[in-house]
Amino acid sequence: MPRPRLSMRRIKQLLTMHFGAGASARRIAHEIGVAPSTVREYLGRAAAAGISWPLATDVTDESLMAQMFVNAGVRAGARFHAEPDWSALVGELKRPGVNLLVLWEEYRAVHPAGYAYSRFCQLFREFERRLSPTMRQSHVAGHKAFVDYSGKQVPITDPVTGEVHPAEIFVAVLGASSLTYAEVTWTQRLPDWIGAHIRMFRFWGVAPRLLVPDNLKSAIHKASFYDPEVNRSYGMMAAHYGVGILPARPYRPRDKAAVEAGVRFAQSYILGRLRNVAFFSLAEANTAVAAAVERINSREMRRLGMSRRQLFEAIEQPAMRALPQDDFEYAEWHLARVGIDYHVEVQGFFYSVPHVLIREQVDTRATQRTIEVFHRGKRVAAHPRRYGGPRHGTQPEHMPSAHRRYAEWTPERLQRDARSIGPATEALVIAVMARRPHPEQGFRTCLGVLRLFRGLEAARVEAACLRAVELGALSYASIASILKHRLDPSAPPQAADGTPLLHENIRGARYFH
Repeated sequence: MPRPRLSMRRIKQLLTMHFGAGASARRIAHEIGVAPSTVREYLGRAAAAGISWPLATDVTDESLMAQMFVNAGVRAGARFHAEPDWSALVGELKRPGVNLLVLWEEYRAVHPAGYAYSRFCQLFREFERRLSPTMRQSHVAGHKAFVDYSGKQVPITDPVTGEVHPAEIFVAVLGASSLTYAEVTWTQRLPDWIGAHIRMFRFWGVAPRLLVPDNLKSAIHKASFYDPEVNRSYGMMAAHYGVGILPARPYRPRDKAAVEAGVRFAQSYILGRLRNVAFFSLAEANTAVAAAVERINSREMRRLGMSRRQLFEAIEQPAMRALPQDDFEYAEWHLARVGIDYHVEVQGFFYSVPHVLIREQVDTRATQRTIEVFHRGKRVAAHPRRYGGPRHGTQPEHMPSAHRRYAEWTPERLQRDARSIGPATEALVIAVMARRPHPEQGFRTCLGVLRLFRGLEAARVEAACLRAVELGALSYASIASILKHRLDPSAPPQAADGTPLLHENIRGARYFH
């Protein structure tokens, strides 16, 4: 059976390490957890497709996949026969008197048309080579940086109220020189996590090839042995600095031994010496931590006869990459669904996209200054970010044509639905859409109001709409409040205990208000 294709994230990581870092196929295979032959196959496909690096900004995941697999056929050496449980055979082979010939004979007894003995042995040896060996890790200069949060916290006292707030300690350690960086952040959430990385790169002045985080939620959405899902904002930050992300495998403490040692050392060296110091702000705590980190990096390591800083400058700094000219700008990514008014919502404000994307799922990228919208990896809209003023940001080129053939939702349809209840309801719908710069911006409100009227008497709906138009209360919340507090003239009577009496709705069904 042909093996499944790699995910696009792993393909891009493979191309980045080959073209950007010049890594060998064996090194790439070791880092991303595939066979060297797989790496060579994908590099061959990239070369045959004429893919250049870095990728053009308009190349989407779909187009890249189409280029690399335009002539994908059955690969050489594909496996077409039933296979035994190789892991079980490893255990059986340890039994006295058992060898591969015995195991092959038992295999052919079950599968007479199975592999010949030579191919059986070849596949078994390939499986053996994939088994994880237990060995001491040797870190290459400039290759990896290990990042994590300490399990201990720093108490910071509010100087006004005296309330104590715990803060987190972020620790980063370079693999070869053990140069350490630490700082205090209020939380472990994504903005603090990425902000700590930005200041870490600034502290080192260079960037390693790989970041090895633990599987905390700010970095990894889904931990996995084979294909962990990296947080998109974290991945964009890493791409900005030209580094890869290789999360520590779950339940594999050797993968993060360097940072664990750095965390323990930082806890004893920083927290132990600062345990009797009271901090009244985050800046005070970081000033003290920075001084302690400088002492850590300047302290001579007995076994090497030199400090972490000296070792970093001698062997690691020359092997690391220069930083980009500008720091990474933090951005939040979210999935959104385009509404029938061809707008997407970001933090309570609405931003337009091309009307042909109605009901499509898109990605939104929010920075302090801009809102960007992406559809299948391609940017389709960009707006200045809104913090006040009108809630809708609409670009004229995103508006539909006069015929509105793009969808069934039109102002005329909403008016027709409202007219079926009564003239006051139709007047309310017209007023809601007339209040917006573009009628489509009132679609959401009109739909919500019409749903709000379901199950109510037509007379009461008409009275509530008339009241809303008179007051100029043309929002969903205002109309819901009129109904809730029975501000319309035809509000139903209440029982002595305040419970609404039973009524008949416009279809004759019984209901409670």
